[in-house]
Amino acid sequence: MVRAIVLWGAGLVRGLWLAQTLEQRRRNAKFVKEQDARRGKSETDIKKRAKESSKSPISPFWLVILAFIVFGGLVFEVISRIFFR
Repeated sequence: MVRAIVLWGAGLVRGLWLAQTLEQRRRNAKFVKEQDARRGKSETDIKKRAKESSKSPISPFWLVILAFIVFGGLVFEVISRIFFR
């Protein structure tokens, strides 16, 4: 039986570094970009910037799917009542 030493905090498994996933690389790059933008600015400037760049909590793809479910059923119902009395 082989035992692997796992240090979750350090990201080591059997003495090797785990590769970053694509999502981790994206988030790390975003964090570095935000930290670079913060350098030399006051807290009030940073808070103003955060308020200005608010984005929607739901993606456009899911909005289209939701609209299709809600309004698509309505359209099909109207069509069926008009043509298939």
